[in-house]
Amino acid sequence: MDPQAAKYLGAGIATLGMAGAGIGLGTIFGSYLAGALRNPAAADGQFGRLIFGFAVTEALGIFSLLVALILLFA
Repeated sequence: MDPQAAKYLGAGIATLGMAGAGIGLGTIFGSYLAGALRNPAAADGQFGRLIFGFAVTEALGIFSLLVALILLFA
C-alpha cells in the first residue's frame, strides 16, 4: 500500500470520532431536555452537569480532529 494512501486512510478513520461526538452531544442535550420537561424545578441543578458533559464530549471530538490533522500534515 502506498504510504500516502495509508496516511489518508488513517486520517479518515480518525475523523470517526467527530461522528461519535455529534451523537454524544445529541444524547446529552436530548436527555437534559427530557428531564427538564418532566421536572422543571430540577433543571437548574442539572445545568452544570450538562455544560460539563458538553465540554468533555466536544473536547474528544476536537482531539480526534487534531489526530487526523497530525496524520495528514506531520
